[in-house]
Parts: sequence; structure tokens; C-alpha cells
Amino acid sequence: MIDVRPSQQMRDLGVVQRGAGILAEPARAFDLPAERDEAEGIIDELFAAMERIGQVHPFAKGMGIAAPQIGIGRAVAVVLPAADAPAIVLLNPKITDRSDETDEQYEGCLSFFDVRGHVPRPLEITVETTALTGEAVTTVYERGLARLVHHEIDHLDGLLYTARMRPDVAPIPVEEYRQTGRAWAYE
Repeated sequence: MIDVRPSQQMRDLGVVQRGAGILAEPARAFDLPAERDEAEGIIDELFAAMERIGQVHPFAKGMGIAAPQIGIGRAVAVVLPAADAPAIVLLNPKITDRSDETDEQYEGCLSFFDVRGHVPRPLEITVETTALTGEAVTTVYERGLARLVHHEIDHLDGLLYTARMRPDVAPIPVEEYRQTGRAWAYE
């Protein structure tokens, strides 16, 4: 049995890897409801990708995937929260407010899954999205869910989590991260 690196495994499942230009470009917003059919099709593709990925890797803290990660430069991402909560679809998301209070936790990314990085994020964000029908929807996310949603919105803005890390901190190999055995902790 050949040991396949986590990033190679993600590549094999159709996840675009770091270095691809699409991951560094802002995604194009949808004109809703005019582009509803296209948006629904991409959402279906994102759910199919998450299904494939979930069959080979469990995500105890939840997971998300943005359209650029499957090679589509459109402003949509899907987040599966931890603990059987319904999936969150983020269409044209924009962070409109964020708490001053932050914390640093380890994050991984499907687009470079061999490492984990210690990333500071706000503990609360307010996000405006567009419904398929065209209406604006505002939602507040907190703690771990805020972290997941913020990470995916960064993808849609052409940013990887490494852009948010402190300059004196580098990502660590996934094997070293696994040895920490720490889940996200919020007091």
C-alpha cells in the first residue's frame, strides 16, 4: 500500500491545489435571481465534492469548500457545521462586521491539506449573502462557525489562510498537528 499525502488525496478528489491561479483571484458574484440556475448547479457540484471528500476524511470540526477550490471562479461556498447542523450556503458573501475579540486556532485547507496553520480570526462576524431569489440575507456567526465561514469567504476573495497568519508563525506538518490532539476550544 502506497502512502498518499493528504494534499494528493484532495487533488485526486477534484480539489484545486495551492499554486493554481484561481485560488488567488476574487470570485465573480452572481446576478440573482437571473443566474439562479447556474448558482444551483455549482451548489450541487460543491455538495458532491464534499460528499466525496467526507467519504475519505472525517471532519470533526466541520468543513467547507468554495467554488474556486473545484475550479469555478464564482462567489459561492458551502459550509457543513460540526454536529449535524444543516449546511450553510454562502452566495455572494460579504463580511459586514466583525468583533474586536479574536482567538487563534489551527485551521486546515483542502487546497493544501499537508499542513495546518495557527490563524487569528474574529470570534463573531456578520455576513451578508444573497438568496437565490435575489434578496439580501444577514446572518451572525460565532466562534467555530465564524471561523469556518470566514475561511470560505477568504477563498472567494482570493486569500488562503496563510495570509491571515502572524508573520512569525509558519504552518506545521499535519503529522505534527495530529500529535497536538487539540480541538478548537472556546471558553
